[in-house]
Amino acid sequence: MRCFFCIFAEILCFMQHHRLSDEAIIKGFRNGDGDIIRDYFYGYCRIGYHVFDQKYQLSDKENLDFLSLSHQYAIYLMEHDWKPLEDHSPEVSLKTWFINGFRYVVLDALKWYRKEYGSVTFEDYLRSFDVTNDLRLQFNKMVEDVCDHAALSRQERLIIDMLLLRGFKGKEIAAQMGMTPSAISQKYKKLKEEIIVPYFKNHFDMDLDMPEVMDERCVVYGEMPAMEASMPAPMAYEETGYTYIKEKKMQKRTTPEFITSLEPNEIFVFGSNLKGMHGGGAAYIAYRKFGAIMGQGVGLQGQSYGIPTMQGGVETIRPYVDEFIQFAKEHPELTFLVTRIGCGIAGFTDEEIAPLFEAAHNEDNIVLPPNW
Repeated sequence: MRCFFCIFAEILCFMQHHRLSDEAIIKGFRNGDGDIIRDYFYGYCRIGYHVFDQKYQLSDKENLDFLSLSHQYAIYLMEHDWKPLEDHSPEVSLKTWFINGFRYVVLDALKWYRKEYGSVTFEDYLRSFDVTNDLRLQFNKMVEDVCDHAALSRQERLIIDMLLLRGFKGKEIAAQMGMTPSAISQKYKKLKEEIIVPYFKNHFDMDLDMPEVMDERCVVYGEMPAMEASMPAPMAYEETGYTYIKEKKMQKRTTPEFITSLEPNEIFVFGSNLKGMHGGGAAYIAYRKFGAIMGQGVGLQGQSYGIPTMQGGVETIRPYVDEFIQFAKEHPELTFLVTRIGCGIAGFTDEEIAPLFEAAHNEDNIVLPPNW
């Protein structure tokens, strides 16, 4: 039997000499082109299978062989006319997007295997979020969810953020916080055991039913989950699968939890930092979708407006909020959708930030988050 590296070398050699566009590859899949399906579909699947085989020992498990998983993925894609691949993010290569989708098939099959034959540990599942590649964004979202919803102090949020999201080492964090590396290590160990792992187990581990995992994939691929399709007005489904709440005209409009598109006169208001490094959370969305400018931390930029929140305590944010409210007054032709600035990696609570926007309640063109 040939080794994986020989096969992988053949695949790379083929792709170096046949630089088909993404559109041509997907068209070949859809049209049943045997050469393209063999070289690209099964080629990508084989790469993904090798990666996940290293993590989960797939080849040692009943019915988790390469062909079985590849055929499961093919059936799913054909049922959706290959649309999940066609809608792949322009920031992510088709190969990476394809393998990320294959990963969901693997995780689903592993859950089935656990029920039938054995178990998959939480640590295995957590390791599947490889922070060295494009899956980083998905991993970041889960870590941000922990910071947003778990009972953490601001210091604890900062430790998790710096270790898991920003890539700082323990000794670097210790130097910034005036603590010893050992103290940081002990704090993180306690946070991992008492907060992080239990939270991941409760919300993201292998006990999730497949429909929930499929819904997560639907969010990525822009498909509409069945539960949303049956919801009555005023719920409306947007292009990427998130729900956008259209408030009745008689009610005070509030900022939806997820904003995936804007009207021409709408501005996305997000929490930034003074250096304008829009690397995560709402700031990353502002940069990727709504014109935020790397290096600009304050004010209007494209269809977004940055309010710095990372420079200190609540009182350091107030001047920028006041400046924003005045800007909104001067531009009544625009509608400003304020996100929960400062309540993500900055570590503040709604109760701390909401009072800063008290004067905004008098402005019809400023839309605030619920309960602000």
